[in-house]
Amino acid sequence: MIIHPPAADAVEGHAAQMYGSDVESDGFVFGYTKAMAVNPEAHAAFEQLIRAIVPSIGIRGFEAATLGAARAIASPHCLLAHARKSVRGGVTDEAGLSAFAVGDDSAFTPAEQAVIRYAEKLSTDAAAMTDEDSQELRDAGFTDRQIVDITLAAAARNFFSRALLALAVPVDAMPGLDPALARALVDEEATQASDE
Repeated sequence: MIIHPPAADAVEGHAAQMYGSDVESDGFVFGYTKAMAVNPEAHAAFEQLIRAIVPSIGIRGFEAATLGAARAIASPHCLLAHARKSVRGGVTDEAGLSAFAVGDDSAFTPAEQAVIRYAEKLSTDAAAMTDEDSQELRDAGFTDRQIVDITLAAAARNFFSRALLALAVPVDAMPGLDPALARALVDEEATQASDE
């Protein structure tokens, strides 16, 4: 990573909160946290956007959109982080995520599978999307607000994931996530254990 994130003893305000949260939960600061701490105001704005999205679609809907987008753009950082969040949040288990890693979304509900498909298409060919894509969400029972928020969740994941990929942020091992599952989700070579 060519950028130089702030040192742990130099951060303050929101950046200090970012670093502190990682250390408290996992004992080290993730590479993606360090990269985003270069502009903590933007990270805080991203968090505010997420807080505005989740209430209407819930954690399950948010994680389905996030995982669908992350898989579509092969984002190792977000696949690993949100796989762990999905397990911890009861969205699915590790067996379901192992299936998800190879394109089998059957561990998710039919409505969540529709969200995953929508997020994947948004992430790979948004210009080709039509009302038919939104209609699939409508047919799955989602309201106007929820369709907009599913769209925003997938688009937000593209924003965050693509920024990390563009900056060549190192991929840390994800504590608490089975290593075999991590390898199934991302290329083994792309995942390195944190040395911090």
